[in-house]
Formats: sequence, C-alpha cells, structure tokens
Amino acid sequence: MTKKRFLAVLVVLALSCALLFAAKEAKPIVVLYTNDVHCGYADNCGYSGLAAVKENYEKEYGEDYVTLVDNGDAIQGTAVGTVSYGQYIVDMMNAVGYDFAVFGNHEFDYNLDRLSQVIKRSHAQYLACNIIYKGIFGSNKLFGSKPYKIVKYGPTKVAYIGVATPESVVKSTPKYFMDAKGNYIYEFKSGQDLYETVQKYVDKVRKKGADYVVVLAHLGIEEDSNPNRATDLIANTTGIDVLLDGHSHSTVEADLVKNKDGKDVLYSQTGTKLQHIGVLTIDPVSGMLSTSLIETTEHNADVDAVIAKIDGEYKAAMQKVVAHSDVYLSIRNADGARAVRNRETIIGDLCADAYRAVAGSDIAFVNGGGIRADIKDGDINTENIVAVHPYGNMLCMCEATGQQILDALEHGSKNTQTKTDDGKNALGESGGFLQVSGLKYTIDTSVPSSVRTDSKGMFISIDGPRRVKDVFVGSEESGWEKIDPEKTYKVACHDYLLQDMGDGYTMFVKDKYLINKAMIDNQVLITYIRDFLGGNISAKQYGAVKGRITVI
Repeated sequence: MTKKRFLAVLVVLALSCALLFAAKEAKPIVVLYTNDVHCGYADNCGYSGLAAVKENYEKEYGEDYVTLVDNGDAIQGTAVGTVSYGQYIVDMMNAVGYDFAVFGNHEFDYNLDRLSQVIKRSHAQYLACNIIYKGIFGSNKLFGSKPYKIVKYGPTKVAYIGVATPESVVKSTPKYFMDAKGNYIYEFKSGQDLYETVQKYVDKVRKKGADYVVVLAHLGIEEDSNPNRATDLIANTTGIDVLLDGHSHSTVEADLVKNKDGKDVLYSQTGTKLQHIGVLTIDPVSGMLSTSLIETTEHNADVDAVIAKIDGEYKAAMQKVVAHSDVYLSIRNADGARAVRNRETIIGDLCADAYRAVAGSDIAFVNGGGIRADIKDGDINTENIVAVHPYGNMLCMCEATGQQILDALEHGSKNTQTKTDDGKNALGESGGFLQVSGLKYTIDTSVPSSVRTDSKGMFISIDGPRRVKDVFVGSEESGWEKIDPEKTYKVACHDYLLQDMGDGYTMFVKDKYLINKAMIDNQVLITYIRDFLGGNISAKQYGAVKGRITVI
C-alpha cells in the first residue's frame, strides 16, 4: 500500500469513527410549541401547566435538549393584555422559559413603540425573516428581532427560522407600519417574494451546517390567507423539515405536506388558548421526526407564584384611571329603558366615533347590543372601559357600496317604533340597532319594515318601501352629502357584525377588507379617548346626542 493510499484510509477511518462517535453522542431533542394563546394564561393547560410539562421533559432529556417556542398572538386577546399593553403576558412567558417567539399579527396591536419594549423585556429571541424595514437607519422598532437562530444540541444543529404573516398589515392597524407621511416603512414579504426569502434563509442555515430546519410561522392554513398559507410556503420551498404554525387556530397534531421537490414536510398547530401543548421530537440517531399534542392538569409552583403576583397587579391596574369624562354617558334613557338598542345615544356616538377615528374610515357602525355599560362622569378606569365592550370583538374595515350601507341601516331599524318605551320597558329594541358615525338618517316608523330575513333572522333582501330616508355621509364638522348607492365607502365596525354576520348582517361578508380583525374592541375605545380626545370626554363634544338618527 502506498503512503498516500495509507493516509487516505486513515482519513476515511477517522471520519467514520467521528461519525459513529457523533451518532453515539447525539441525543433526542424536544421542541415544545404554542400558538395563539391570546392572553389565555390560565385557560386549558395554562402557562403553569406548560411550565410543568417543560420541567418534566427537561428531567427526562436534559435542560440543554429542550426548547420552548411560541408561534404568535400571545400578548393580546383579553383585558390582561390591554391593561398592560402585553407586559403581563411577557412576564409570564419569561417565567415559563420561552426560548423563541415569532410575531403574530396581534403582537403589533399596541403600536410598534410598545412592541419594541416588549422585545427588550422578553427573554425569548423574536424571529422574523420576512419583515423588511425601509425607513431611516436606526429607527427600526423591531430591532432586536432576528431572521433565524441556529442552536447546537450536542453535535446536532437545529436552525429556527421565523415567519410572520403578511396579513399583519390589515389584521393589525395599518398606520402602525407607516411613517408620519403615510408611507409604509415596514414591508412583509408576501407570495413569491415570501417563498424566495424563506428559501434564502433555509439555504443559508444549511450552508452553516444545520442538520434540521424548523420554521416557526404565523401563517395559518385558511383558504382566505392564500397565497401566504403555511401550505403555500411549504409547497414552494425545499429544505424545510418541520413547520410549526399559528394564526388559523387550527388543531393539527401531525400532517405531512409535500414541498417543491415532492418530499414530506411535517406540519403542526396547537389550536388556541393553550388547548394543547405541542411536542416536536427530533431523534438525530434515527433521523425520525414526530409531533404530538398533549394536555395537562399539572402545575408549576414557581409560575403559579408569578401569575398570582401579576393577578394582583392586574386587578389593581384595572382600577387605574386612564381617562376622565365631564358627562354621564348612559345606555338607558331618563326612564331607565335601554335606549341604546332603539335610539341614538351619546355613548353610542362615542363608541361609533372611536371605530371611525381609529380605523380612519368614512363610516362606522356599532351594534347597540355590543355596548353593555354606562360611562359615569368623573374618572374612568380600565375596568369601566372593558365593561362597555366586554366581548373581545375585533376592529375591521371593509369597502362597501352605498347600497350595502342603506340595506344595513334598513335591517338595523326594522324593529324601531315611534315610542322609545312604555315608561318602563324599551319598545322595539334590537341588539342589531346601529349606533353610527359618519352618517345621519331618518327612520320613518309609519312605513312597515320590508326587510326579508331567513328563519334564523339573517338578512336576505328589502322587498318593499324603505323606512330609512334622507341618508347622508359626512360629519358634524365637515358637513354632509347625500349617500350614493353606487359609491364605495370605507366602513369600520367589528368582526362580529361585518364578518361573522352577527345580528343577521349578511351584506358585508364578501367585501374587500382593508383592516381585518385588528385591535380588540375595548382597546379601540381606550385608544380613541386617550389619543384622539386627549384623555377627556368633554361636554362640548359629548354633552348631547349629535342628531345622527331621527325617528318619526
């Protein structure tokens, strides 16, 4: 044997021994995952249960071989998020021990300045490869997030790549992504650009020696998210081993989706509100990958203590004064009957104005049944605001024709009677009665309603004379112009009415949405009072109804 061949054999033997040694040293890796928790820290498994599960896996596999990730929409969804602008949830996530998190569209709901503070406070590394900052250098509010991170588990390298839904622009608040001049300074790579961007990072981490590539995404699999669904991304890329997802609140324990080369990619999603805890197991020795969804009733004492402390702070924060009102805004009339469901009210004007101002729409609706409590004169705390809008409906804005708006007004006033009450009880009240902004109109109760609905009360058509007359679009400040049935207007309300057909409103479901399930309803009201009214509801602005709805 020649010297050169002898040395080559030694090299081969050395490499073989190294590979055998590496395989022997390689240990199974566990990645725990959650998505769309939406402030549900005590729901279902709860953060305490998650911490207990994490601790159990760490004892079995070793702390260095267990990673915990969140796939977005963690910090918004209930008043505990609203009152702290996400901080309380981040503190709980820190206590549980999250390693990575991606941006869900609702991470942006408190504005980007606040999100930058969240990123700094979080112990988890935020990941997003497809959000591009186009503004002035140094002003990026998402500074601190990274496109990917490679983690070494012994000899095994796993790359985590973050992907945020391009729908964030319309499913949060569009102006948060703009500069003062209205120019977008954040770009979310979408469609083919999204596929190419993710592919670029997959190739990059592979070149850096990643043995496995795990995409942490907030994309979802709903049809209306096409072409930015997780399945679209998988089908148009190669090299991804696993995609852990969020956004569509789907419960998918384990699915195999073909990639661009026809190879299987493992896909999973846990539902919402900690219904399940996801468990991804990577076995480097066998090369096997598996996902499962588990439930638990266990608790972690340390996390329970953190939650108990935050609960105390939260209750105190709910009592914190956030605004003031010079006037008493009631859902009832002087006789005590519930007027918000059959007449224009001051509180109805306020709530509808909030939707119009925050969304930047031409017109806004709020169903009377969605306004649940008075705002008393004097100091206003967060609990007072949440009591007004307790349902957690989400801000939406669509493009609708004047004819659709006319149909909606007709539907909303179909039960309206000449008298508001009989001295005790409201007459003709309906949860679907519309409090409005950017509109004024007359309801002629002498005209019987010709609204046709199905057996479940869902709007079908108008089959006769209309009782809604003299409809104008505009405002008390700018003036009014007659509504044009053929013209398109920007209409703001919430998902319950516009998208979910709440109170039978079917006419807006198929419209184009410019804002889609963005800010939570009580946050809309707080934002309006704080940012647009300077923290005070004045008698000058809301001392009396605006005269938007006349009933004859």
